[in-house]
Amino acid sequence: MTATAPRIDSVFDLDALLTEEEREWQQRARAIAQEQIAPIIEDDFENKHFRRELVKVLGDAGLLGMHLQGYGCAGAGAVAYGLVCLELEAADSGWRTFVSVQGSLAMSAIHKYGSEEQKQQWLPGMAAGDLIGCFALTEPQGGSDPAAMTTTARREGDEWVIDGAKRWIGLASLADVAVVWARVDDPSGAFGEGGAAVRGFLVPTSTAGFTATPIDGKLSMRASVQCDVDLDGVRVPADAILPGARGLSGPFGCLNEARYGIVWGAMGAARSCLESALERSTTREVFGKPIGANQLTQAKLADMFVEVEKGVLLALHLGRLKERGALTPAQISVGKLNSVREALEIAHQARSILAGDGITNAFPVMRHAANLESVRTYEGTDEIHQLVIGRALTGIAAF
Repeated sequence: MTATAPRIDSVFDLDALLTEEEREWQQRARAIAQEQIAPIIEDDFENKHFRRELVKVLGDAGLLGMHLQGYGCAGAGAVAYGLVCLELEAADSGWRTFVSVQGSLAMSAIHKYGSEEQKQQWLPGMAAGDLIGCFALTEPQGGSDPAAMTTTARREGDEWVIDGAKRWIGLASLADVAVVWARVDDPSGAFGEGGAAVRGFLVPTSTAGFTATPIDGKLSMRASVQCDVDLDGVRVPADAILPGARGLSGPFGCLNEARYGIVWGAMGAARSCLESALERSTTREVFGKPIGANQLTQAKLADMFVEVEKGVLLALHLGRLKERGALTPAQISVGKLNSVREALEIAHQARSILAGDGITNAFPVMRHAANLESVRTYEGTDEIHQLVIGRALTGIAAF
């Protein structure tokens, strides 16, 4: 938003609901987003370029795994983490996605379920931005049904051997370590599984048989990296398994962390679109007056503003619930479904105010709209979250 445009936060004072520490985290992230990401993001989106050097910037700022305790992590609160997600996604969904994959998925998996040795080995470097992690759960045949996982791990002596394929794995070609989820077949219970169970494994990406190939042809998330991953006889030592994760509750526990960040992040993209439309409405004149002087334009701006504020207030409520340990998966689904759905509608309305220029990269709106189509799909589609909410309402699972 330009300096001449009215500030949207002058209408609704959200800062009054935040602590000083939370505002400091928000300002830190906003500075990085506006000073280091925004000036280059249109070129990076156009050229399909991910800037590895910014990872260290985020690490130095304490933003990677910031909600985790110990091991070089900041131990910040849930609301502070959400505000950081909002500010980064206001610049681009790809960079909020990076923070989510690194911190809420890969680091959270190690922090929640790893051994002390695993935590010491990986988390400090990941928090600092020196190491990158990825989270290999989704498979080519479909992401909404992880129970149908076909990737397997079998025990051979003192090693696990992993075979299978994963798709849409963020950062996999850049990562130093992959959290790979695989089905372990142990009918005898010799290794403590007692049948088939989904388990997590820490796989250094330099391991023979691990191949990550960036997915080309994307029209969304072009400044980010998502990959196909092939696991062909990947051998890791027996202690590569995450001891605390058993069954699908393991990856789901991490997915809920990432979904929480999306509740906030999507509102950052929405705010950016609203700011662009608001600035344009006060500076572009048609029929001898600013387009913002027209009732239809003001109605659109008001509706967009109301949905941004409602979305952030919902995110804040969820954050406070999370901080006191009371946040449920159904509540996260409410937030993810609402935030992304409304952010997309706001992007579309903002584009209409920008008219023909709105389809160019002179404005961030079309880039946000394209990115939000990805955000709408990953970490649970609209339909999956509707079913989660429906189950909570009726007590009947319709999956």
